[in-house]
Amino acid sequence: MSRFHRLSHTVWHCKYHLIWVPKYRYRFLTGKVALEVEDCIRSYCNQYKCDIIEINVQDDHDHVHLLVMIPPKLSVSKLMGIIKGKSAIRVFKRFSKLKVKLYWGNHFWARGYCVDTVGLDEEMIRKYVKFQEKKEKQQE
Repeated sequence: MSRFHRLSHTVWHCKYHLIWVPKYRYRFLTGKVALEVEDCIRSYCNQYKCDIIEINVQDDHDHVHLLVMIPPKLSVSKLMGIIKGKSAIRVFKRFSKLKVKLYWGNHFWARGYCVDTVGLDEEMIRKYVKFQEKKEKQQE
């Protein structure tokens, strides 16, 4: 199986490492809340044809790590908006006791997130480029 995915006119391999935290960095991503958050993330990624490679809802540091392949027709910011927005609604519905604190203001997640691309090794790309140049010269 190729590491590349296909759409009708695209061959792609877009892998991202995403990290985000709850509002005020409160440590409540444990037990059933953590399971619900993970279930939400899996559900929405599946719905938008994103492949989860690794997911970790960390209760000790209270943040979420997600390694995911996102198709090029979907932006990272769009996916994060969907995951954070819809998971907040679902968690507040299921665990209404979390909404009791007045300072929440219907916000479950902190603003923003961290994103890092996970690409090919630079050395591998250099070798590939050199090989391609050599291959083209041989064909001439």
